[in-house]
Formats: sequence, C-alpha cells, structure tokens
Amino acid sequence: MATAYFSDSAFLRHDMGDDHPESPGRLRAIEARLKSCGLAGEVDWCQSPEATREQLQRAHPGSYLDQLELMAPRQGRIMADPDTLMTPFTLQAARMAAGAGIEAVNQVLCNQATSAFCAVRPPGHHAEHNKTMGFCFYNNIAVAALHALTFHNLQRVAIVDFDVHQGNGTVDIFRNDPRVMICSSFQHPFYPHSPIHGLREGIINTPLEAYSRGRDFRRQVENAWLHRLQDFKPQLILISAGFDADKRDPMAQLELDARDFRWITEMITDVARMHCRGRVVSMLEGGYHLGALADGVEAHLGELVQISQPAARGFTF
Repeated sequence: MATAYFSDSAFLRHDMGDDHPESPGRLRAIEARLKSCGLAGEVDWCQSPEATREQLQRAHPGSYLDQLELMAPRQGRIMADPDTLMTPFTLQAARMAAGAGIEAVNQVLCNQATSAFCAVRPPGHHAEHNKTMGFCFYNNIAVAALHALTFHNLQRVAIVDFDVHQGNGTVDIFRNDPRVMICSSFQHPFYPHSPIHGLREGIINTPLEAYSRGRDFRRQVENAWLHRLQDFKPQLILISAGFDADKRDPMAQLELDARDFRWITEMITDVARMHCRGRVVSMLEGGYHLGALADGVEAHLGELVQISQPAARGFTF
C-alpha cells in the first residue's frame, strides 16, 4: 500500500482574484514540486468526491449550508466575509475538499492506503460551526473526523494543527466532544484572536511568539503534545497541515522551515505507529509563499510515504 494523494482540477476553479493569497497557484506549485522531486511517482493519485449534505451536517447545521447555497453567485465574485470570496465554482470545490478528507479516512481505515495527503482548497480549519472565516467554508478536518467517529465508529481521534493560525473552527466544532483531542500551534497574539484558555482538557493550544524559531517550536510542541497524545491513544490521527509558519511566508512572523515540518511529521507518524497502526490523514491548510509551500509539502509528504517503515528515530532539536 502507498500513500493516497487527493487533488482535483475543480480546486483550481475556485479563484478569489489575482491579489488574493489563497490562490490556485498554491496547488500548481505543490504538484510541480512533487513531479520534480520524484514524490509524484511514490503516491497513489486519487480523485476527490463531493461530500454529501448529510456528511457536511455532521459539522455544520443545515441552516448554515442553506445560507451558503443562497449566497453563491451565478457569475463574478461576492464577499462571504472580509477575507473570503465566493465564485460560481466555490461550493463545488469546498464540497470536494471535504469529500477528499472523507474518502482519505475511508481508504486509511479500510487498509487501502497507509496514509493520505489531501492537496485541497479552499482550506477548512477556520470554518466554525455556522460561520465562514479565513478563506474557509466547510471545516474539512472536522468533517473527516466526524466521519471516522460516526461511520467507522472510532472512539478517539486526534487532530494535530500546525498552521501559523489557530484552528479556531475545529476548536469551535469539538469544544464539547471528548472523543477528539486537538493540538494546535500558532503565532499569538494573531488572527483569528480566539480564546486559547479555559477550554476542555483535550484541547491543547500552543501559542508561539512572533519570530519564534524552529528550536522553540520543537521544544514547545514536544513538551505540550507528545505525552498527551500517547496517553490519549488515538485510533486515527488527522493533520491540519499549514506551511505558513515558514520564515518566507508573508502572512505571519514565525521562522520555521522545511526541516521543522519534517520533524513534526516524524513526531506525528511515530505516535501513529505506536497507537493506531500508522493511520494518518493530512489535509492542506495554509501556506502562501509558493516556494516555501512546495518545500514544506515535499518534507511533509516525504515522511508520510515512509509511514509503513519501522520507526527508531526519536526527536532532535
């Protein structure tokens, strides 16, 4: 079995304009890098199905889904919120982004793939229960987690979010659901300025100061997450993979690089080998400098394709 790789040309048709950082060029840069570095030949390329209304309603109320349908333009672009635009092609792309996570969970849990990476857009981790936010419409990672919990009857799912922005939407959806552990690292104080304290025990926020470097990131993440993930014993690990913490990214001021994204992927996959037979599904979130994004995905995916191999690495700062 190989790593499943989900993407689709429909994701390119969601275009919020030439000056918008969340652009179709992100996926083109990733695909070009995977071809040039050879990883394209080491994954199974899969098409993304559309999530059904029933599947989306596990994370979002029907009234919210109806509101998005009513807002969708027949031509041109409209503002869904101050950061997020809709086009006639947006909701299909968003349904397919959520559907990619669902099918990736199916393949990993049914032993059709060792792991999966979903190169999708629009991203999802800022979408709250009933609110668009930060380029996001449906919360892709939450829909995938709820599919694992309801359809596959899992009891413990961990979500690891290493985007430069807090996964506020994921926290909102699972605020009172102890079946899901959430580990989220992000620059703070920074968008979306959501509360990070006073939440239930299984939501682990790891705020990082501006200009934090890889050594700080690794130390704080390992101290805050590793033992708690091991104690939780997840049956599946889902990743909200954001690469906008790279020092070249224009959206924030963290100073990570591809080595740090490789390191955190090693940590996650080692926990997955120990507790859930290596079952990992990763979904793309942020990353807006195209070169940095390509570097980060290459490092991240390179570790995912190694997940079936024995681990004896440990972690180094």
